[in-house]
Amino acid sequence: MANSFNSDYPSVDDLRIKAKSRIPKFAFEYLDGGCNEDVSLARNTSEIRKVQLQPRYLRNQGTSSTKTKVLGMEFDAPFGIAPVGLQGLMWPNTPAILAKSAYNHNIPFILSTVTTMDIEKASELTEGNAWFQLYNPVDDAIRDSIIDRAEAAGCPVLVLLCDVPTFGYRPRDFRNGLALPPKMTVSNILQILGKPNWAFNTLKYGQPTFETLKPYTPEGLNLRQLGAFMDQTFSGRLNEEKIKPIRDRWKGKLVLKGVASEQDTQDAIRMGFDGIIVSNHGGRQLDAAQSTINSLQEITAKYSDQIEIMMDSGLRSGPDIARAMACGAKFTFMGRSFVYGTGALGNKGGDHTISMLKTQFKQVMDQLCCERVEDLPKHLITT
Repeated sequence: MANSFNSDYPSVDDLRIKAKSRIPKFAFEYLDGGCNEDVSLARNTSEIRKVQLQPRYLRNQGTSSTKTKVLGMEFDAPFGIAPVGLQGLMWPNTPAILAKSAYNHNIPFILSTVTTMDIEKASELTEGNAWFQLYNPVDDAIRDSIIDRAEAAGCPVLVLLCDVPTFGYRPRDFRNGLALPPKMTVSNILQILGKPNWAFNTLKYGQPTFETLKPYTPEGLNLRQLGAFMDQTFSGRLNEEKIKPIRDRWKGKLVLKGVASEQDTQDAIRMGFDGIIVSNHGGRQLDAAQSTINSLQEITAKYSDQIEIMMDSGLRSGPDIARAMACGAKFTFMGRSFVYGTGALGNKGGDHTISMLKTQFKQVMDQLCCERVEDLPKHLITT
């Protein structure tokens, strides 16, 4: 696909600043924040950036390729779009924009159970290439229904979430009275009136709702009701007994997302997962969590030859992606960065953000004199 890079926004930080100016505060803070005091949120990125890479300037250097294989599929770059809840609240039509952009650029798009587009639409926009991330339902009938819908839609990968045994404690969201649709407090009304592009596009695309969950859940949940609903209906507490019927029913690739320890990696291997995503939910669940890059390095040191290991949380740039790949990740995912892109640039945000990250990542590979993504670990400076 032709490069869609917009030189006015050459970094994720630039996109974030622009998005903040266009999105109502209550929606932007949901996207931007972590939990509690945001310690894990900040630690993720700061510790990724302690990783150093060493170039090899005098070797014979051919053309660097960013193509990457994971789970038997080849992609044009070693990063994909992570599942993000409530995307259409943060910028109208975001999941559709990102799904289409991911397909056009040949990178994976993961649809969240609690985002604002359903499985069937994601499949249509990606011609059956969207991955689906499942919050585990307490009700077996709901679980089986969602899995069957994902299979019927052609999803090649089911991503099972394990790091939400409870709803994250997010002070900003409590203060903002976050709801879907937005709670019409005086403060929120003033915020919406101050963001006319957001308001116009919300009218154009309609009030965002939990599209995949429409057959199973009541409408108009505020934050407290959402937390209660998620606790009662979608249990993040996983064990072998709960995972086995999912593994038996799902015929495609099965990935466990939210792994942060060697013990859970061992269990994932034993239970027959095809891959894991090392993650701490973007710092949104446990504010005392280890950084994802440190968890990744511990896990890849022992298990990289037994299961495909991917990573998200804390990545904000092409160099960050290269650092993670050098530390042993087979693939990476980013969430907030792409929603900053749509918040900043609307329908052009997905294409721009992907093009920007590809350009940044390719420059790192060229600078290192590294021809293949799988050779990045050879450039890791160990300390």
